[in-house]
Amino acid sequence: MTGPEGVRAEETGATTNPPAVSAAPPPADEQGRVEAAAAATGTRGLSRFRLGELRNLGLIGVLVVLVVVGALTRPAEFLTYDNVVVILTLASVIGVITVGMTFVIIGGGIDLSVGAIVALATVWATTKATQVYGTGGVIFCALAVGVGCGLVNGLIIAYGRIVAFIVTIAMLASARGLAINISGGHTQTLNSDNQALVNLGYKDHFLFGRIPPLVIIFAVVVALGWVVLNRTTYGRRTFAIGGNPEASRLAGLNVRLHTLLLYAVSGLCCGIASIMLIIMTSSGTSANGNLYELDAIAAVIIGGTLLSGGRGTLIGSVLGVLVFTTINDIFTLNNLTTATQQIAKGVIIVIAVLFQRLLAERRAGSGAS
Repeated sequence: MTGPEGVRAEETGATTNPPAVSAAPPPADEQGRVEAAAAATGTRGLSRFRLGELRNLGLIGVLVVLVVVGALTRPAEFLTYDNVVVILTLASVIGVITVGMTFVIIGGGIDLSVGAIVALATVWATTKATQVYGTGGVIFCALAVGVGCGLVNGLIIAYGRIVAFIVTIAMLASARGLAINISGGHTQTLNSDNQALVNLGYKDHFLFGRIPPLVIIFAVVVALGWVVLNRTTYGRRTFAIGGNPEASRLAGLNVRLHTLLLYAVSGLCCGIASIMLIIMTSSGTSANGNLYELDAIAAVIIGGTLLSGGRGTLIGSVLGVLVFTTINDIFTLNNLTTATQQIAKGVIIVIAVLFQRLLAERRAGSGAS
């Protein structure tokens, strides 16, 4: 049996034959069985109906439709090289954050603080005190702030046993407020000592003269994330904990530590995204990252990851990012307001969640029959 039911079945099997010493830790093979069941939850269940492949093909079809719409409405601007670079560059920043969000949501959590963490990281990394240490200091500071905020989130959620929604909302407010205090509400620019970082945003430093470095960073993060999620024990345990945390705990998995690391990964992705923003704008400001959490969560949801955790795909999340970024670009080229863009995102999120629920009910009905 696959899915959370399969994990619970393994749990039941483990408790009916207890070890000779009740205080002894569960056998290693029990952990393996839970992880295998979780892997089956994210793969075999979807493969049976090819829902994952169909969903990704559907997202590719949506992208094709959007390209046609953009080409028809703004033919002189949309299909140009410069506009494609803009779309891919903006998608790269949100995309890196979405990679971390995918890990967190598959693991059964949520992170509403990613935008504020990005703002804090850009501000802290561009202070005069940080820039004294050069480009390496700026990069290290941005990564350290991101990981540090993620660890704080994870510690309170995992060991303080407070709901992730509350903790990350509190981090959102705190990080944004700290960013405003540090910067005084002003934009902080990079000085000439960090020109190497600034140069990465110019076309002269594009790979082969055509590919922006930010897109390469995004591709590397996605590739590493895919390998970790689909080819490592850490990834299997992420699916297991998201699908059934109690069964995973009883099987011997360290759920608290794993949850802590999931939020650290999300914070790391925020740190990387903040560096990318600094490269794009040569500055840091407390206004950075506004509503990035909405964009990331929306991309993860329409990419097929369940909000309840235990099932998801990184490729779907990437396609979701491209869909939303292309929609924003079309709206901007057609002079539609930001409010209209947010309304459209909200509608898409609701439709995606309803679609997930219908699929879940259909699978449950099929299992019952």
